[in-house]
Order: sequence, then structure tokens, then C-alpha cells
Amino acid sequence: MILRPGVILGPGEYVGRLPWWLTRATRGGRMITPGTPDRSIQPIDVRDVAAFALDQATADRGGAYNCVAPTGRETMSDLLTACVLVTGGDAQLVWAPDKLLRDHGVQEWTELPLWRTSSGVWSIDSTRAQAAGLECRPLSETVADTWSWLSGGGAPVEHPRWAEHGISPAKEAALLAALGR
Repeated sequence: MILRPGVILGPGEYVGRLPWWLTRATRGGRMITPGTPDRSIQPIDVRDVAAFALDQATADRGGAYNCVAPTGRETMSDLLTACVLVTGGDAQLVWAPDKLLRDHGVQEWTELPLWRTSSGVWSIDSTRAQAAGLECRPLSETVADTWSWLSGGGAPVEHPRWAEHGISPAKEAALLAALGR
């Protein structure tokens, strides 16, 4: 069996993508958000990947599977709105066009985690895995459970990638000023 997971999020995440957005949402205020609210994204919860792997192993099945959430089910707005809601923050999402972000030197994937503009990044076909039993929980549940883990004292495993994520408050303020909002 070969599993090809996409972006894995959830409690215990060591990379820091979702925890960064959750932490940013707690600061409140105007929060720069990348691209368009309806941009499809396909992260998968770590628990869903693990359950699928165990199910496939115990069923003694083989094959290769793309393990991502279904195409078009979740959006960047779903993710970031859930972050604001679960943290109880008063952050206001301010959508910045891709061009503006690139013109200001914002690094995709790291400064604004999960922001990618390359075609194909968020259009992975997982229908074969779904047919074999992959079930993906709603992204809002992953966000809520990750926040519960973080706010309950959970700490990520030390990893150098953690420090790579997030835009500085000064750069965010400059982008917000450039938007005139």
C-alpha cells in the first residue's frame, strides 16, 4: 500500500501551519488573508489518514491512494473563519489579492500558511481513496480540535519548520495599509 497524503493538519501538528493561523486569530483586529475566500483547499486531518492506513492494512489491501479532502469541499474562508470562531477572537478577515501579496514579497506556503497559487496544488483527486473507505472529517472539526489541543497545553514537537511560518506584524500592517482598509 502506498499512501500519498497532502497537507496533514490536526492536534499534535509539528509543522505549525494551522497553529499559526489559530494564534494569529487570537490577536484579533484586521487579519490579512490570502487570495480569495472561495479558493478550494484540501488539507486532511492526521486522524483520518491514520484511520485509513490502519483500515487498509487490516483489510490486507494494496494500492496507491491520494489522501486528501475531497476536491472543492473546503475553502480558505472555511479554514480561516473556523480559526476566528473557535478562538473567540475578534479578527476580521481582510482578503488580499494574490498579485498584491506577491508584489509585497509575501512567501507562499510559509508567510501565509497554506496559501499556494500554483494550479494543481489544491486539485488532487482522492476518489479512489474515498471509494476504498477514506473518510475526511470537516475542516472545522480539525480546527476546533487543534485549538482545543493547543489551548489545553498541547505543545508541538520541536521542529525547525515551526519557525518558518507566519508573516510579521509589520509586514501584515504594510499590506493592510496597501489595501486601504
